[in-house]
Order: sequence, then structure tokens, then C-alpha cells
Amino acid sequence: MDSQIMDRLKEHGVIETEQLKSGNHVEDLPLKAINKQSSRNDLTVLNNYFFRNRNVYISKHDRFAPYPPHTHQFLEMNYMLEGSCDQLVDGKEIHLNKGDLLLLDVGCTHSISKLNENDILINLLFRDQSISINFLDDMRRSNSVLYDFLLNSASGEHNTIKYLVFSNNVDSDISVTMEQIITEYYSKLEFSDVIIENYLSILLTKLVRHYHVSTDKKSPQQRLMIQIIKDISENYKNIHLVDLAKKYGYNKNYLSNFIKKESGKSFSTIVTTQRLIKAHSLIAATTLPISDIIESVGMKNKTSFYKKYKAYYSSMPAEERK
Repeated sequence: MDSQIMDRLKEHGVIETEQLKSGNHVEDLPLKAINKQSSRNDLTVLNNYFFRNRNVYISKHDRFAPYPPHTHQFLEMNYMLEGSCDQLVDGKEIHLNKGDLLLLDVGCTHSISKLNENDILINLLFRDQSISINFLDDMRRSNSVLYDFLLNSASGEHNTIKYLVFSNNVDSDISVTMEQIITEYYSKLEFSDVIIENYLSILLTKLVRHYHVSTDKKSPQQRLMIQIIKDISENYKNIHLVDLAKKYGYNKNYLSNFIKKESGKSFSTIVTTQRLIKAHSLIAATTLPISDIIESVGMKNKTSFYKKYKAYYSSMPAEERK
């Protein structure tokens, strides 16, 4: 992070100066920015106040006083640039350390405990209402039959996810892009808005890359199904039901019925779907001949591949490259 920008962020703003003296929260939003239907204990912040002529809004969270419960009509990211903080998110206690990112869905209630001198929390808001945790779900689902199963399983349990925490202890991939966005925002150089929006697309894609769906609290049957689909995801080119049944010590017919019951899809359908997903990725990202791609994903019949690809993606492979 640029040292001048960091020094600027560590300076005390007007509200911070007041909060440092009193220890109490000073309202930082005008009445027009708050939904009049909101209760005092759960304020809803409206879109129009922040964005006006921009699609992304970034600010430093004011320190020295707790921030009351509130929700937004837009997706929000809280990035811990320095120090740490505690929040109550959707009724659960969340602790953020340096480099951690908290993604809050539209309508998710949260409050923030008092930040101290060396705690720098950055708020990133963007108003594209098509972007939500469901958006991340769809992106992740479209890249793997494993995530398709996990996400469908989560929704079947009525476990609606309203927030996600991306920890910095895995690697600094997300932090690098987030700090590029912050630097560009506060530098206010020419074309910064365009650059920030492109960085944001990269950031969202990285979030999808690091988005893991919890497999906790699953039944033994669900855990077995997850492992089976992991096997399919990794060995889709030449996996066979007979080998899979032998691996887990089951009769072939029993395992076939088990997969159908747990996933709602047949073994062959799941395998074909993963092959199509991989083929789609190679078609979009490489210049390999489509005939070579068909062979590389383990499909033998080209006519069958084109028919199934059309049914799954509503387009032909060659159209992806136009």
C-alpha cells in the first residue's frame, strides 16, 4: 500500500475526532440516505446517497465508537487493511484480522464494534443489484458439478447465506487486488473509475475462486456423495461407475441408485455435465481445435457432444469464440 495513502487513512476525520472525545457514535448519514421505513435498531441505507455518478463507493470506517445495526440496499465489502475488528453479522460474531474480507449480501444486518487507532477498515460498496452472493453461487456452480451439488444441498436445507468471510491466511490473492482498488480510488488519477471497475471484476472472480461451501453438519450419506462428486470432478475423463463402486465397497447397482437418490441425477449425467463444463472452459479460454477439446474431456462421439453442449449451454461451441 502506498505510504502516503496509508498516512492519509490514519489521519483523524471530523467524525473520528468527535467520537474520540465522546466515545459515542456520531451519525455520519443525512436523513435522506436512510429508508424512512427503517426502525432505529436496524437502519436501511439507500442506494442513491453514495453512488450518484459512480458505480463504486469506497470509504474508511470511522474509528473510536461502535457503529449501530444497519443494512444496505447494495452489496458491501469490509476489508481489514490494518489491525482487526469485531462485528455482529446476521446475529453471529465475526472477527476480522488484517487482510480479511467480509462480503455482506443485500439486506444483511450488521453492526461494528469500536475501532482503535491502528484499526483501518475499508468499506467498498457497489450498486450493481445483479451482484449478490447468489451471483457468486451461480458462477461457482457453472464451473463444477461439485459446487452445483453443494449449493443445491445448502439451499435444500434452507440455509440462506447472507455473508462470506475470505481469510487472508490462505494467500494474499484477494488482498493484492483489494489494495490496488484502494490505491486507485484515493489517488484520483485520470481514468480511475474505469480502472476500478475492471479491478472490481477481477476481485469478484478471485472471490469466486476462493469461495468454499461448508460441508459441516452433513449426514454420512451427504458426505459420501460429496466425496463421490469430488472423484467425478477430478477424474471425469475416464471415470467408471464400476471402479467407483469398488473404491467405496458397494455393489454397482446400489451405488448407482444411491447417487440418483442423493443428487437427483444419474452417474452418467453428472460425468457428462462435468465434461461439458470443462469443454466450455477450454473453448472460451484457448484456441485449441474443438475436436481436440472433445477428445481431451473424454467424450468419444462428436455428434453426441454437440447435441448435449447445445442443450446445456443453449449455443454451439463455435459461437463461444465469435
